[in-house]
Amino acid sequence: MKRTVILILLICCILPLSAQRTYVLVIGVSDYRNGNNPLSQTTKDAKEFSEMMKTQTKNVTLLTSKYATHDGVLEKLRAICNRAGKQDRIIFFFSGHGGKGCICAYDRNIQYSELFPILENSAAKEKICFVDVCHAGSSSTFLKEIKANILFFASCKDTESSWEGYYVGQGYFTNALLKALKEKKADANRDNKITVFELFNYVRNDVKKRSNGTQTPQLIGKHPQSYFDVVIAQ
Repeated sequence: MKRTVILILLICCILPLSAQRTYVLVIGVSDYRNGNNPLSQTTKDAKEFSEMMKTQTKNVTLLTSKYATHDGVLEKLRAICNRAGKQDRIIFFFSGHGGKGCICAYDRNIQYSELFPILENSAAKEKICFVDVCHAGSSSTFLKEIKANILFFASCKDTESSWEGYYVGQGYFTNALLKALKEKKADANRDNKITVFELFNYVRNDVKKRSNGTQTPQLIGKHPQSYFDVVIAQ
């Protein structure tokens, strides 16, 4: 009994009292309620990103197509943001249609002006978004009004479209993201850790090459450089 008590005390001394947890919300919309402009790869993109993130954390939620409604997405994000503590990280991933100032949920648009305040109000230390939609860079206008640090990986500039590759079998942005993380292609210094800086460099170069320069990923935030050394995966 005495040895057990000593062992427990030693473990408590070694382990941090508030270890960082990661909460992930993954959204993929291929078919929309109005039946217009279905996408072929976005649900697949979301499922593969979800599986990859499960290697990093058990707190992964996936919503696809008819389950990814405007109210459903915001409600789930709000629940995650309320649950996360000061040392935690929130990751938001969306693949689907997008427009100037919004992403397109199954039934109606989610404005960035609706999305960002929910993230801003969370106590979480880190809030990182990966958004694979057309005009993703238009998020920069809305991020300027946000006080809290939110890092936004946009799949393209404000004026550009995000492309799906038939032979790639995925969106160019998500494909590069998964190669960077799953295959460790972004691990430039081979230390088995992929930082924000390494990830963005790899994704940006890969997407620009595959799209022949017509799609340029952006890293958006008030102080994105403060995130450069943050480890995304290891």
